[in-house]
Amino acid sequence: MIHDLTELGRVGRALSEVLDLLKSEQQRLEQQHGQDRYREGTAGSPRQTLHGIGQLCSGVGDVLKHVALAAGYISLGLDEGADNEVELARMKPVGVPSGVDRMVRPLGESTVRALQILRDLDGFFDTELGLAIEVALAAPQATYPPDDWAAYQRQQRERPE
Repeated sequence: MIHDLTELGRVGRALSEVLDLLKSEQQRLEQQHGQDRYREGTAGSPRQTLHGIGQLCSGVGDVLKHVALAAGYISLGLDEGADNEVELARMKPVGVPSGVDRMVRPLGESTVRALQILRDLDGFFDTELGLAIEVALAAPQATYPPDDWAAYQRQQRERPE
């Protein structure tokens, strides 16, 4: 498969910006919540919010690594390695939207901006990431873990992938 190095560069730079935004938000939330982060684990609690931002950072970081490796393989003329890394990079980042679903509302400015940038990369990913991000951004409150598991499971069956 032939890959566009220019496109991978554009995606990689955007993912790097997203990761920087999310890491700054993670640092802010850790400072804000201090010792409260270990208390209750209900949706939107400090514990769940910090877990969610951690998922987002980790997931975006993994996708960025796959993009960087793909670009490196392309530069070396190792197409098979590039194919594998691009395939892995095109999977939606872990934590989108599940990490966001854990986080207290309103979401921080950096988180919102990071999600908007990811949404704009929707065509790069194999799933309808943009729609999932729109749903997560529109949620008036954290939804995970749910108070009612049966209702949550029904909602998940109806949620876009």
